[in-house]
Amino acid sequence: MRTQWWVLTNRFIAPTLRNGEVVVTIAASVVFTAGFYIPLHEIMGTATRGVSSSYAQYLMPLIALEAITFAAMSTAFRAATDSVQGINRRFRSMPIAPFTPVAARISAAVYRCTVALTVAVISGHVIGFRFRGSAVDTVAFCVLVLVIGAVLSFLADLIGTGSRNPEAMAPVLTLPPLIFGLLSVGVQPVEQFPHWVQAFVRNQPISEFVKTMHALAGDTAPFNAAVSWSDVAPTLAWLSGLTAVLIPAAALILSRRA
Repeated sequence: MRTQWWVLTNRFIAPTLRNGEVVVTIAASVVFTAGFYIPLHEIMGTATRGVSSSYAQYLMPLIALEAITFAAMSTAFRAATDSVQGINRRFRSMPIAPFTPVAARISAAVYRCTVALTVAVISGHVIGFRFRGSAVDTVAFCVLVLVIGAVLSFLADLIGTGSRNPEAMAPVLTLPPLIFGLLSVGVQPVEQFPHWVQAFVRNQPISEFVKTMHALAGDTAPFNAAVSWSDVAPTLAWLSGLTAVLIPAAALILSRRA
């Protein structure tokens, strides 16, 4: 099974080195950085002055999340294409575990997320972001982003496999991450949003992820504070809950579509 997973993972990764997909992933991370920071940093820098040393430091978690989300969402297109072309049916006729192709697509997506995160961190460094926490916190920041990317890839894979419509993947999966990102504390503190939407902004998953990433990234005094369980627990709860829902959903979809 491990050999099958490795061969299929290489099948999904190899074309990205030839067809420009890696270049698009790199460009997307740079575009997200410039697109959020350049038009917003002067205005939002004032709004976040009481909670962060700079807007670059405040914005970086959202940049990283949007970059890896873009990388993860392409899994849906790949899964939908495999379903339409009958590749999943061919896999089912072979001595391959049903979940192995899914695991391979997710592994390839994590590779793309790693590229996206690396470029996002470099781009963040250019605009002024710095990791101010311990080495353990920095590693935890990067691992958390990749875990989120893996869960999102899992979700995208199921959507693509279930829909069997590659053309529909771009509009279906591009808008929700942008909407959730803009309506989150990744852009500005929750108090800056209209009162009627604050409850949603405060409690939606992207905001919880951003809060944890802010804590792990650290900051200069007086905005620095030790990472606490209250910073991490909501994020772990969201990721655990999503995974608990996605695993039985995967079993159901694969049994019908594979």
